[in-house]
Amino acid sequence: MKKLFPLLSVLFLIYWGCEGYYGTYSEKPKVTEVRLWGEDYLIESTFKLDLSNSGLTGFIPPEIGNLTNLTDLRLGVNELTGSIPTEIGNLTKLTKLILYKNEFTGKIPSEIGNLTNLTNLRLEYNQLTGSIPSEMGNLINLEYFRLDHNDFTGLLPENLCDLNESVFRGSIYGLTSYLTFSYNRLCPPYPSCLRGTYTDGYSGNQIPIIGNQDTSNCGD
Repeated sequence: MKKLFPLLSVLFLIYWGCEGYYGTYSEKPKVTEVRLWGEDYLIESTFKLDLSNSGLTGFIPPEIGNLTNLTDLRLGVNELTGSIPTEIGNLTKLTKLILYKNEFTGKIPSEIGNLTNLTNLRLEYNQLTGSIPSEMGNLINLEYFRLDHNDFTGLLPENLCDLNESVFRGSIYGLTSYLTFSYNRLCPPYPSCLRGTYTDGYSGNQIPIIGNQDTSNCGD
């Protein structure tokens, strides 16, 4: 019996050693890259992603929210569908978010209000619906802001007046600052800061910021 004790001790150590070994391998490996539309992008070194006019279809994968070093995301002029994923709100280093001329539907996610470094936000020419979230008033660094040619409804949040003052006096063709909500179904009364005009850099004309709205759904 005494001869069995050393053997049992060895077996005990082997058992616990193996359990610890396999326990280490049961941990999830750290994600270092993201696969989007058939391509792999390193999280650490992907700062700009420009896939404009690339024939993209389908949804924006939620995994895009792992590219946390992105400062510039351009997916305009494609055939992307579905809603804008909430994971976009993880990309807090973004200064440019360009999603215009796609087929996005649904509401703007409130998480977009996390992107306080944005200077350029373009969502025009989609099929976005619902009200414009008040969290967009957090985007105080915006200089170029387009939500025109969608199907937004309801009232505009008053805190949009907290946006960078320069966005209210822009020039579309001068590519400086610009703001428009034209061709939606937004209802009056509109915030006082949005009742003004911006300068069309091509014609020099003063264009109403609020632009043309279908108010037939607004009631009296």
